[in-house]
Formats: sequence, structure tokens, C-alpha cells
Amino acid sequence: MDKRGYTSRSLRVNVIIMSVTAALLCSCTRLLGWGVLLWSAEDPPIPAGTVLPVYIKSTINQVWVAGIPPQYRRSGEAPIDKFEIPLAQLDFSSSKRSAENRAAAFASLARTYAETLQDGLPIREDPDNSSKRVYRLKIGQIIKILALVKGNPAISTTGDPLPGDWYHVLTEDGSVGYCFSYRLKLFEHSGGPLTAGTAAPESREDPDLEMVLSKIWTPESYETMIAANRINLEELAKQWRFSLGQDTGLAWIYTAELNKTFSYTGITAEGYRSWRFEGAALGMSLQDDATLAVHYQESGGLRRTVLFTALPMPVEDIIAQETERRNALFLYLYSLGPAFTSANYGALDFTPDGRFTWSGFDLLIPRIIPPAALGSGVVSMDLFLSSALASRSNGAFSLRFDRIGGGGPITVHFMYTPDERGLRVEHIPDDDIDGITVIRRASSPTVIYFFQNQASGAGDRPSIERPGEF
Repeated sequence: MDKRGYTSRSLRVNVIIMSVTAALLCSCTRLLGWGVLLWSAEDPPIPAGTVLPVYIKSTINQVWVAGIPPQYRRSGEAPIDKFEIPLAQLDFSSSKRSAENRAAAFASLARTYAETLQDGLPIREDPDNSSKRVYRLKIGQIIKILALVKGNPAISTTGDPLPGDWYHVLTEDGSVGYCFSYRLKLFEHSGGPLTAGTAAPESREDPDLEMVLSKIWTPESYETMIAANRINLEELAKQWRFSLGQDTGLAWIYTAELNKTFSYTGITAEGYRSWRFEGAALGMSLQDDATLAVHYQESGGLRRTVLFTALPMPVEDIIAQETERRNALFLYLYSLGPAFTSANYGALDFTPDGRFTWSGFDLLIPRIIPPAALGSGVVSMDLFLSSALASRSNGAFSLRFDRIGGGGPITVHFMYTPDERGLRVEHIPDDDIDGITVIRRASSPTVIYFFQNQASGAGDRPSIERPGEF
């Protein structure tokens, strides 16, 4: 290549470089919009809540390039008038007025931050303790308060609302969500280096602890009833459990025999799949992925262990499924009548809302039905049959009679077997029931046959299929 060709090529390259440089300079001075600084800048020391001109959004570097207001620029031969801000730390608007309105709404909390007082404190998807956790804070970690919001109050182990509020928050690395303030220390900061009173410990991943925190831990009796498909709603409704208290720093052991809380500041590994609760005489260890041993020390120094198991779903969902199953069983009984008559024991009618009326049962008083029982009440499909009795009857139910003069219901139990003409029921004494399972027949059983009323024939009844195994 001769000298002229080389010179011509060099000129072309220089022109291209100058064009690119000019384009970059132009793009860096052309205003993109305006933004509100959500997290104070350290260098230059600009406080959160400041409205800034925005010139560039870089999705590659995940930053905004914004202008520095004159009052925050450093003096010198070549003063810097622009700086970079992480994308999550600036609320962008297309107009200055919109940004100023956003800044005005943010002003009361613009300089408010919070320090975490508990290791593992969660940031949640919604302002509710049962909402999905999106982030787990370390003790001493700083977060930015964005807004005070309404939410479901956090509840203490006594059932009372805990003091505090739900806040919409931002972490320094850009995660956002909702955090309850009971285990936060709020403070003001105007810009520059951001520090608080407690240093955050070294962050270490612990997948086993994450698994423990993500599960619902309940007594072994809950797992047993679910495995046997014999749900005791009364026992489930008590919500016995081991709660790690991530939002409150209060761990809670709640069982039929024990109701005890422990205040702690963090959870620290102590051997393989074993942890201690800092500041409390409490520890836990995984025996397997579904079994958690919780250890605590009594006032006299005695160490005790309580076993909990992980349920496949929330207790509320199990209660809902069992309630639906019982409703289906009752609707099947209702579809067979709903009105039945016995020559000796009166008329029994079911209503769609799960109630019954029974008149003319005088011959059953007082041996089976107490004299204080009114002829109305609620049908409860709350009983199961032992394997020995399952071949004799379809199922069992409880009639909870309203009481004369008010007060608690009077409960009488029956097994039942339907056929094409009506319904056969057999009284079950209380002594023949173990928990919620009918284990045997009475020594001298009382069997009543109710004929289906002609007035409630098949043409007038809803079409409901007989339920299968539950």
C-alpha cells in the first residue's frame, strides 16, 4: 500500500472516531428525563429525595447517568457534573413536574433508613406475614424505607398484634418488598457514607436453613392424621406448630402439652444440619428433610426435645379440603331425602345449610337423646369408621341438638346406611368412639329405619352423585 492510500485510510478512521465521540458527547448531554434519588449517594454526597436530571440509561451496566446539582459538585480544575446510579436506586419520570410530585410524596421518608436487628428477617411480596418471602436480611443490614403501607398486622404468640408498621423497602442491591418494623431500627441519613450501629456478619449460604425456614412445622400427630386420611378439624384448628418467628424474632413452640416462646437475635449453624438461636436456650436439628427436632432448656436446666414434621401444604388448605369433603358427604345424605319418617321414632328432615329437624323422638328419651335436646340442630360429618365397621355401614355422623334454654349443643352419634327406600341409622355410644373413629358397635345396638317420604321423591331432589372414598 502506498503512502497516499495509507493517509486516506487514516483520515477515514479519524472521521469515524470523531463521529462516534461526538455522538457519545451528544447523548450524554441530551436530557432523557428526570428522576428521584431513592438511596443517598456517597460520592457526591447527595441525599435521597433529590430530583436529578437523567441523561443515560444503561441496561448493560445497570445504571443511570444523572446530573449532579451545583450545590453538590466538588470544586476543582475539572469539576464532575454527572455520576452513575444503580437502576433500582432512582425512580425515573419523563417530566420534571412528575419527578417533583414524586419527590414531594416521598419527602417525609426520603431520609429514613432502617437497620435490621434480627438475622433472617424477611422481606415479603405483600404486607402480610403469610406472604411469600422475596429476600432474607442479615443482622445489621441497612435498607431504605420507601413508604408506609397498610397490611395485616403481625401477631404475637399471645394472639395480640405486635407494635410496628409495614413498610415498602429497598435493599442496596435492588430488591424491593415489604418488611414489618418490629425488628427494625429506623434512623435518618442525609448523604455520604451510610453506616449504622451494628455491623453485619459475614454472609454465608446455608441451603438447609433456607429449607427449614421455608417449611411449615407441625406436631407428628398432624402428619399421622393426614397419612391416615382421618382429619380431626378441631385439632387442626388449634394450629399447633413450631414457628421460627422470622418477622418478630420470637420463636414459638405450641403443642397440646407446651406453649413457650423464645426471643432471639439470629440463627447460627452449630454442626451438620443443626442450629442454635442466639440469645435463647433453644436449638434445632434436622433428622431428615421432613423431621425437625427442636431442643430447649427448662428453667431447672433440663434439656427437652420436641419433634415436628413438615406438612405438604398449609394447615388452612388441609382444613378447607376436609371441610369440602364433609360438605359433599352431607349433600349426598340430603339428596337421598331430604325428608325421612320412622313409624316409631318420628320425622327427620335435612336442610341444605347443614341443619336438621327431628320431631317425634320421644321413645329415645332419655336413653339416647337427653330431655334437654330441642328437635333441631346441626349435622356434623366428623366421624370415621374402623376397618371392621366400614363393611357394615357407609359412614357416621353427629347430630348436635340445640339445647333447651340455650348453651352448648347436645351431641348424639349415629352410623348410617342408605338404600333405595330410605336410611338406616344406628346409635353409637360415646364409649365406642376413640377420638374421631368409631371402633365398635354398642353391646345392644339401637337401629332405626327411616323411610324416604313420598313427597320428597327423586323428581324433587337435586341430582348428586354418591361420593367415593374420602
